[in-house]
Amino acid sequence: MKERFRKKFEEQLAISESMILCLTLAIVGGFLDAYTYISRGQVFANAQTGNIVLLGIGIAKGEPMAAVHYLLPILAFAVGIVVSEYLKSINSDNLHWRQLVIGIEFVIIAIVGFLSPDNLDYIANVAISFVCALQVQAFRRIHGTPFATTMCTGNLRTGMEFFCVYLKTHDPSKLRKTLQYFLVIAFFALGAFLGAHLTWRWDAHAIFFCNILLAVVFLLLFEEKRFYKEDVIKKTPPQ
Repeated sequence: MKERFRKKFEEQLAISESMILCLTLAIVGGFLDAYTYISRGQVFANAQTGNIVLLGIGIAKGEPMAAVHYLLPILAFAVGIVVSEYLKSINSDNLHWRQLVIGIEFVIIAIVGFLSPDNLDYIANVAISFVCALQVQAFRRIHGTPFATTMCTGNLRTGMEFFCVYLKTHDPSKLRKTLQYFLVIAFFALGAFLGAHLTWRWDAHAIFFCNILLAVVFLLLFEEKRFYKEDVIKKTPPQ
């Protein structure tokens, strides 16, 4: 009982698994999808299912260049997962490993904002696929419950699963988890809404808005790093 209470206490204190941080990153995820669709050639850079389908279509049509066009974002996403896992192993007295992830994401997004539309869309989409992989791998939970901040299919499925359990058991905790999942989906949609309006107005430069949110996340993570550095509880930060 004591160990379970301790674990629950630690989860509530983990900034990297907090609702506010997850919702902020969900806005970034929705924004990036709207941005790449409107400004970067009508593609979705976050989830790779569409790229895999289009890769198969390109191969079926005998268009090798089209296949390569969709293969590279898939590979960039895969590399992003590997890099995120590598960063997890880096120990720093001053920075949380997730701050390294956010820092890399910040720099790459800043570079993408300066890439010319049309001519360099291909590079921009590959870069955004990479940073989305970093984000989805580094931020996967809200207080121990799995979530995704760059795509909605899994959140929708799991949210409805919890809702079905609630209908059977009337357990308030299941309804609460259902609402959490749908809140994340709503903030993802909000990000898409903001991404559409700002991209229509500022085109490629609209992506700089994401860096404002990423800066907030970066600063919030200092609190978690400070908490564990001071050994308030004898445990390493959540992975």
